[in-house]
Amino acid sequence: MRSGARAAIAGALFAAMIGTAGCGGSQDDASGGRNGAGAGGDNKPSLKSVKTGPPSAAEVRTTAKEFLAAWSSGSAAKAAALTDDTEAATTALTGYRTKAHVDKVALEPGQPSGRTVPFSVSARISYGGHQVPWTYESSLTVTRDTGSGKAVVDWKPSVVHPELHAGDTLKTGESEAPPIKAVDRDGAELSAADHPTLKTVLEGLRERYGKKAGGTAGVETWIARAKGAKSPDETLKVLSKGTPGTLRTTIDAGLQRTAERAVSKRSKASVVAVKPSTGEILAVANSPADGFNTGLQGSYAPGSTMKVITSATLLDKGLAGYGKPHPCPKYFSYGGWKFQNDDKFEIKNGTFEQSFARSCNTAFISQAPKLKDDDLSKEARDVFGIGLNWQTGAPSFDGAVPVQSGASKAASLIGQGGVRMNPLNMASVSATASTGVFRQPYLVSPSLDDRTLAKATRTMKSSTREQLRKLMHLTATSGTAAEAMSGMTGDFGAKTGSAEVDGQKKPNGWFTAYRGDLAAAGVVPEGGHGGDTAGPIVASVLRAG
Repeated sequence: MRSGARAAIAGALFAAMIGTAGCGGSQDDASGGRNGAGAGGDNKPSLKSVKTGPPSAAEVRTTAKEFLAAWSSGSAAKAAALTDDTEAATTALTGYRTKAHVDKVALEPGQPSGRTVPFSVSARISYGGHQVPWTYESSLTVTRDTGSGKAVVDWKPSVVHPELHAGDTLKTGESEAPPIKAVDRDGAELSAADHPTLKTVLEGLRERYGKKAGGTAGVETWIARAKGAKSPDETLKVLSKGTPGTLRTTIDAGLQRTAERAVSKRSKASVVAVKPSTGEILAVANSPADGFNTGLQGSYAPGSTMKVITSATLLDKGLAGYGKPHPCPKYFSYGGWKFQNDDKFEIKNGTFEQSFARSCNTAFISQAPKLKDDDLSKEARDVFGIGLNWQTGAPSFDGAVPVQSGASKAASLIGQGGVRMNPLNMASVSATASTGVFRQPYLVSPSLDDRTLAKATRTMKSSTREQLRKLMHLTATSGTAAEAMSGMTGDFGAKTGSAEVDGQKKPNGWFTAYRGDLAAAGVVPEGGHGGDTAGPIVASVLRAG
């Protein structure tokens, strides 16, 4: 029965092929006729294959052209049907007209690059008597729909506008927050044009303080970010300017420029500077300037810079001391993991300050058996204020030192495991080490909105502070931080760090330091050793302070 069925189907297919060749029918008409009849006239369903593989160059051009034409004509449904997510595309393209109030749009495709087609947008926004032209560039990618085999647009919100992400909405109307004129601590204006790396910070300040600063709203087209998004709303086009209110920040414009120059020498880098005596944030700079605000919102393993907090823990508990013998073996095993030092070095008959200055991992790991699982977490929270829900005035991540056990607890002692920090957090750590008191960093005075700054539950022991400062000074003068801090004068100290990350060839380079009433920290993702990469960035900021 089965072999006979196969023979019948094969015969029908052969007849269909002959019929197609004889009458010049379409290759897609597998039945050999346009009325759907099979080769034998028995009305059996035709056998149609579904195309697979990447779309051809011709399909890419045709699909892009048809999609852009449908979008331009205002037919959201027709355009959405040419994508792989009809529902999402319909909502976005309809909202482009109804929520962003774009009443005219012309879309011109550019030269495809593989499956990606760039295109230019020439639109007109009409709202409240305003008619404003709006031009920008975007792109789309053509893919193969696995179900139908058709070439379709791979739908993403960024097709509508390159700055749109999932859950974002494009809107036009009276701005939800009046504009602000942000000024530094001395009254000098801070603009995104002069300080590109402050763009996201200024947008966040406007979103939070626009009304409190006393401005009046204008009419704008903007991106309303998805609920819970880390990035603030972003203005794309101003139809009519509002009246800005003046908002004083803690930024030092001169130091900010120094920080921006320092990070610009790296493709990826961030640095933050704070004033230890007050907690005021004096500079925030990221590279690339238009990228994520790693300085305030990043979440990275801090590597050996964490040894500042770990040392405070050991000093508090009498498990280490400046000038006291301390083991630094090549290896130390704990919780089933075998830990080692960089290049497997060891310090025979060494002291604790030597282990700190050379950043000996095993000197800290070896203390894990003597510590409770929550000792490090308590020290980080209760003395250094890490994770206390900081109210900086801008979106920020406030660090995390979770309670861990076994090998993960040991790894946390050297800034790996579940520990997460950013330059703001680590600048604050150096500030606390230098003064012995945690003062929550902030960018806008809490008096403006009566917010309560986070407070640590206890002040650092005076003996711990004294020893910690000596440890950091030794590291800055004759340890791993000495090269970056060379020529530094006055009261200063530092700590380097290199955090290993799975899948990266090079570790993230870290550096945290203080000099007088200025503390700073920086990170260079995939930079390598912190003393060589983040060190010069931080040192240049300290020298300018």
